[in-house]
Amino acid sequence: MDYLWTPWRYAYVSGTEKASGCVFCEAAKEKDDAKARIVHRGQHCFVILNAYPYTPGHVMIVPFEHLDELRKLPEGAAQEMMALSQKMETVLRNLYRPDGINLGMNIGKAAGAGIAGHIHMHVLPRWVADANFMSVVGETRVLPETLEVTWGRMREAMGK
Repeated sequence: MDYLWTPWRYAYVSGTEKASGCVFCEAAKEKDDAKARIVHRGQHCFVILNAYPYTPGHVMIVPFEHLDELRKLPEGAAQEMMALSQKMETVLRNLYRPDGINLGMNIGKAAGAGIAGHIHMHVLPRWVADANFMSVVGETRVLPETLEVTWGRMREAMGK
């Protein structure tokens, strides 16, 4: 029998990891980008790895300002969010050679936002047939690299 070990998810599934406040605001305050898994800090937005990614390279572009609706985002931050989305598309295509890219936002709990109080743009690479029996039937994701490896590769690709 094969086993898939995911010890980094223990705090999440056991309920011992309780966020006090907004996880994005807390991450932005962290001085150690590796610890926060922040790949890039811009003027208005930052790029952070998704802690529970669908695929390797799954990042989110998050405004520093705590906002719950896209329409509240100032123009400069909106422009930077789109510019960083374009940059991350390039980085992901170069690093992972995906067949496509998913780009999107879930605004509000009813729309599927896991963190409804702070808008964020998901950017993630996708491959033909990447939704196999493990993810569809087993509700399990199999990732070929750790978040630390992904973070390092992405930082290097961004010239950091």
